[in-house]
Amino acid sequence: MLALRRSLTRAVAARTLAPQMCSSFATGPRQHDGTFYEFRTYCFKPSKIDEFLEILKKNIHLRTAYSELVGFWRVEFGGRTNKVFHIWKYVGFESNIVIFLTPFPIDSFAHRSEVRKALAKDKEWQEQYVIPNLALIDKQEFEITYLVPWCKLEKPPKEGVYELVTFQMKPGGPALWGDAFKRAVNAHVELGYSKLVGVFHTEYGALNRVHVLWWNESADSRPAGRHLSHEDPRVVAAVRESVNYLVSQQNMLLIPTSYSPLK
Repeated sequence: MLALRRSLTRAVAARTLAPQMCSSFATGPRQHDGTFYEFRTYCFKPSKIDEFLEILKKNIHLRTAYSELVGFWRVEFGGRTNKVFHIWKYVGFESNIVIFLTPFPIDSFAHRSEVRKALAKDKEWQEQYVIPNLALIDKQEFEITYLVPWCKLEKPPKEGVYELVTFQMKPGGPALWGDAFKRAVNAHVELGYSKLVGVFHTEYGALNRVHVLWWNESADSRPAGRHLSHEDPRVVAAVRESVNYLVSQQNMLLIPTSYSPLK
């Protein structure tokens, strides 16, 4: 126990004293609280998505008992059909290991591991959700993301539709393209035609990838706002700078389910 205590003490001291060099976009400062967001995308066999959503609606309370659901959407436009997208939040917590009279923080990866173990042992969840859906799901994709330091997760003022825009940036990381990307996003935010919900940088998945989640009052209000932004010289200038680092981009129009916290 003493050896463990000494090793943890050295690790904390090293983390405290080591110089932190990162751009304003880097996720490092945000990771100290251990919070991350898991993006999950499920694709279904034709005609099976409604059956899945009905099963989940009846059993979602079993899943949210273990970790926080941020949002759950059906993909209306963008890419493959018969698809849902959901975001889960995992937060860091404190262990009973005390160093310098302060509990040693446990990363949210430990939280996620405990949740997955608990779900695997939850007989009701397995029998009512997992087993019935095995034959319905055709493909699953997961990503681990962090909110960028200059963005907080916001809740829209009322129900609407969401747009998830995914940017694949050039290799080099935020130190290369982070500031230009931030200026491009903020230029859109300042116009106010669409509400920014969150900006997420991928930690596990495709690297140099950024997801921007927007809220619009309706599917029709989105293109009207986009038209205005394309005529604004501030947005044009900021985007022109950012696209120098862009490899590709894609988007999805998302319709929230009845049990999605983000409506």
